[in-house]
Amino acid sequence: MESCLFCRIIGGEDPAVWVEREEHAVAFAPLPESALAPGHTLVVPVAHSADLLSAEPASLAAATSLVQRVGRAMKGGLGATGVVLLQASGADAGQSVPHLHFHVVPCWPDDATTHWPSPPSAHRVDGDPHAVLAEMFE
Repeated sequence: MESCLFCRIIGGEDPAVWVEREEHAVAFAPLPESALAPGHTLVVPVAHSADLLSAEPASLAAATSLVQRVGRAMKGGLGATGVVLLQASGADAGQSVPHLHFHVVPCWPDDATTHWPSPPSAHRVDGDPHAVLAEMFE
């Protein structure tokens, strides 16, 4: 898609600081001003899909496999003691680029940041939300 920033990066039209390029998924540095930690990396499937919910299973598998390898590289190469994986699907979730992507963020013991969403959502659902979800699989 010509208008998609990540498709342009994958196609070589926009610059990127590459971490890894594979046939079905790529990893590159975010813009410096949006980096959450040294080594913060974006992992993106090559095939365009707007978000997690519309991705083809093969693209999702390729991306998550690369996410795992990037996380291992952060522990081995950067000495990270943990890794946070962030993914937002949809504008209301905070997704800013409409191409499925994962933020892989290394963490260390001296990090003072909270990586879990806070405060929790104030939205309420009628009934037991997990029962509603389970019904979707029947």
